[in-house]
Amino acid sequence: MEQAPSEQTAELATVEEARTNLRQRRIVDAGIAVQGSMNTMSAVEYLRRRDIGAAVIERVLLEPHRRRSRS
Repeated sequence: MEQAPSEQTAELATVEEARTNLRQRRIVDAGIAVQGSMNTMSAVEYLRRRDIGAAVIERVLLEPHRRRSRS
């Protein structure tokens, strides 16, 4: 059974979002590692250069208790 065009579009958007989220998660994880091995400013610059938003950077680097759990 074929999907309606709107269902195909929604499914494709979900796949693209998942790819972006996976990419961002990997970058954030690497930024946290940079913070641990170097310092917070190096981690901030690493994340900023990779287009991670300021709110995310602040949360993951300065408020580790607010990091999202891994699933």
